[in-house]
Amino acid sequence: STPAGRTSLDWKPCDEGDGRGRGLDARQECATVEVPVDHADPGGPRTTIAVSRIPAEKPSARRGVLLLAPGGPGGSGLDNPSGKGQRLPQEIRDRYDLIGIDPRGMGRSAPVDCGFDPADLGASKQRPWPAADGSVTANMETARRMSAACARDGGDLIRHISTANNARDLDLVRAALGERKLSVWAVSYGTYATAVYGQLFPHRTDRVVLDSVDDPDPGQVGRGWLAAHEQGVEDAFPEFAAWASAPGTPERLASTPAEVRALVLRLAARLDRAPIPWPGANPAELNGDVLRQSMLTALYDPDDFPRLAELIRAARDGRTPPAPPSPPAAVLQNSVAVGAGTLCNDIAWPRSAAAYAKGVAASRAAFPLTAGMPRNAMLCAAWPYRPKEAPVRITDDGPSNVLLVQNERDPATPLAGARKMRGALGERARMVVVDATGHDSYLDNGNACGDRTVTRFLATGERPDKDAYCGWRAHTRGPRPAFPVAPGR
Repeated sequence: STPAGRTSLDWKPCDEGDGRGRGLDARQECATVEVPVDHADPGGPRTTIAVSRIPAEKPSARRGVLLLAPGGPGGSGLDNPSGKGQRLPQEIRDRYDLIGIDPRGMGRSAPVDCGFDPADLGASKQRPWPAADGSVTANMETARRMSAACARDGGDLIRHISTANNARDLDLVRAALGERKLSVWAVSYGTYATAVYGQLFPHRTDRVVLDSVDDPDPGQVGRGWLAAHEQGVEDAFPEFAAWASAPGTPERLASTPAEVRALVLRLAARLDRAPIPWPGANPAELNGDVLRQSMLTALYDPDDFPRLAELIRAARDGRTPPAPPSPPAAVLQNSVAVGAGTLCNDIAWPRSAAAYAKGVAASRAAFPLTAGMPRNAMLCAAWPYRPKEAPVRITDDGPSNVLLVQNERDPATPLAGARKMRGALGERARMVVVDATGHDSYLDNGNACGDRTVTRFLATGERPDKDAYCGWRAHTRGPRPAFPVAPGR
């Protein structure tokens, strides 16, 4: 093995002549690590994992490496050292080499592509919104079509894309970096992948931050993450409704939060019946599901509230704003394929339309804003492969070196799921709950108190003695203090 800090990798400029390195920090360099396609057959076919780094800015203070683990599944992290890594406080950038990675099959890591029909790649098509009457028949047809595309065009690698394999890849990356341990700042899906890494390789972890935390329930895994959106939207939507009804809001939609909610539900139902043509969008119409998906997306970041209000205002008047931008087709094809491989290979999903129809009906009744989508059938309902292993169960067996940071009102990874991860980790972890709205807490949609807590831990190893709460009064970003506030919080 390589001594700590002595990498065996062949670092080169990330551009490599293909233009994809444009806009990166000039210090960022890239390399690849060979890993088995099938970790159960280490002598068999190999694939490559793309890795990047920006070295610690103060070598005399260097502690090790900090992996900036991407979300997803289907997220690229190779450019993170140049992007979100440069928002890190100086004391963190001084101490750590910032490491980015594209998980197997993603981006520059031997990308997979299923050749999906472009019509299946619109934002409102990637989520399994049922028909206006709750029927899942069309969703099951989409699942069969997309799964058949992966069986036809996805290659052998897509059968081996899973969270456990991502964790095993990461340990080979750690060894190639010449590090005995990894520190990690993980967001969203990355929190689950990192927890799995910490379960499989507990003594290879140094300081671990899980930000916007997935529920690790081994009986549900990705099905649980999808289901969580129904509660997450209910947690976060009142903040949009309060903002959109506040007297000082330029994009004000109604006089009260209750009126905003009623407007959204009424407008979505109207668009179900009579969509508005939307040239340049995918699909090329503004229907009820496009409005619902736009709402879900906007709740990830309060900075997007004005854009959602503009869409609602336009739809109410029978018109559309300019079509939203879409990622390049190849990027979208790759991301959706990797997401599919991960979600469908981690756990077996029900194959019966009846199982989804029952869940959709219950969800529609209890959570009308998400219209049954969180309990519906993704393409995993027709996935042609069976999982090769059971999901990893997260436990309290391992070092006490994990800090969870979680916004109170997160539409994608709600607080209830983060509490499940906190409970599973036991004394390995502490959690700071932040009185904030949106997804991605640290240095993004959280508050100054939560940010300070995470920075202190990464820089010094100091965590709160017990779980903590960061109220909005510590907030230095975003609109929260302008909203109506309950006294005595």
